[in-house]
Amino acid sequence: MFKALRFLAGTFTSSDSNRYPTTLSKKWASISGIIAILVSIPILSVLSSFFISSGEIWRHLASTVLGDYITNSLLLIVGVSSGVVILGVALAWIITMCNFPGQKYFEWAAVLPFSIPAYLLAYIYTDFFGITGTLQTAVRSTFDLGISEFVLPEIRSIWGAIFIMILAFYPYVYMLARSAFLNQSVSLFEASRIMGYTTTQSFFKIALPLARPGIAAGLALALMETLNDFGTVQYFGVQTFTTGIYRTWFGLGERPAAAQLAGFLLLFIIVLILLERWSRSRIKDQTSATNRFKRIQKFNLTGLKKWGAFFL
Repeated sequence: MFKALRFLAGTFTSSDSNRYPTTLSKKWASISGIIAILVSIPILSVLSSFFISSGEIWRHLASTVLGDYITNSLLLIVGVSSGVVILGVALAWIITMCNFPGQKYFEWAAVLPFSIPAYLLAYIYTDFFGITGTLQTAVRSTFDLGISEFVLPEIRSIWGAIFIMILAFYPYVYMLARSAFLNQSVSLFEASRIMGYTTTQSFFKIALPLARPGIAAGLALALMETLNDFGTVQYFGVQTFTTGIYRTWFGLGERPAAAQLAGFLLLFIIVLILLERWSRSRIKDQTSATNRFKRIQKFNLTGLKKWGAFFL
């Protein structure tokens, strides 16, 4: 009798405990499905706009501003790509590999631009470098110059936008490049010294190729932010796809055409996301391979080099 009761109790407890996790997982699956649908609605709406005819407005855009949208967007991509890679990789290498005054401080200070939106940087630099800004006004007052006698290049331009976005988005490259440098093996650099490589040659022939997946991932994220930015390019008067979407929708009242512009931008973003995912898989493979060896040892900078690294 007691054996039968214990058997029934065990059966009930086992089936009951198995049922609750299944029910819970179904609830989470339902919630995840609802969230996925809500997130997909804007994307599907943008992609569905390609099936809506808007021939007249496209002819108008093609004959007026579409060329500017494409040209300026490409200039931003090329300029920001070059800047964030050079600045991000240089800072990552110096901070990771060198000992110099303030090195510990710069490890985290280099990511502080994340705390300031790009459009706010645009306001700050315009207020300082603009034609009526702090710098030019001070120079004219000091040397008694007229407004036409001392004029710096206009910061509210495509080149100014590139400069601002480099400062705002280089931390993406810096963080992932630094992570890649930290996970590289000192054994590789010892082998390069045996082969007669200098530090510079070791950087370009060993460290940089190994860090390339991390750099590519950071670059992809920086470019997504660049293409997504509205405040900076709007304030600087630069016509890009982002400002074009806003103008076409709210200025011309053409929602289908605006959605189609957003669709072309979305396709490029998808390419960047795929590139970033591929780069992360390369980082994982690289990390698993190099963690079997001891890490790189930092070297000390002396003289002017250490102060040059500090002010960089």
